[in-house]
Amino acid sequence: MSQREDLLAGAKTCLVEKGYNKTTARDIAAASGAHLASIGYHFGSKDNLMNAALVEATGEWGDTLAAAIEQAGATTAENRTRRLLTALFATLPEHRDLMVASVQAFAHAQFDDGLRATLAEGIIGSRRELSALILGVPLDEVDEATVAGLGSMVYNLVGGYVLQHLVAPDALPTVDQAVEGLRALLPPKD
Repeated sequence: MSQREDLLAGAKTCLVEKGYNKTTARDIAAASGAHLASIGYHFGSKDNLMNAALVEATGEWGDTLAAAIEQAGATTAENRTRRLLTALFATLPEHRDLMVASVQAFAHAQFDDGLRATLAEGIIGSRRELSALILGVPLDEVDEATVAGLGSMVYNLVGGYVLQHLVAPDALPTVDQAVEGLRALLPPKD
């Protein structure tokens, strides 16, 4: 691995072990085996490195969810949603520390314009990716209206269940209950 990759790996380790707000540049240098000054050289600042690590770590988690949907071979939007919820609920316990760091970062973004911009860009990309996953189409086939509607709704489902898991993990619904709840939102038209 290059020193830049080592720094990213060290920062991701620190995100999980110390959280977003408690990680220092020295923590990252120690976890990565890199020199403290290399953070500035490769990323400009500890904050830029932490932001990159958070985006990469949550992206890896998102890839896990996407793989679960694609491997299942689900063909309808409902089945793909069911598969997403199944993978989400299954991965939350093992990724709890990453979810805590992510929530910390969202709170910190109110005081850091660079982080807010990074997270905003990530949200838009995630909404597009989630839309494509649920519809079973390539990213370039998802229009802006779908990103704004379907993408934001699925993103909110994921984010909401992450928050519920952090506070009351035993209170999460089953996948069947969650799907029934979605059906109840928009009953069939008469």
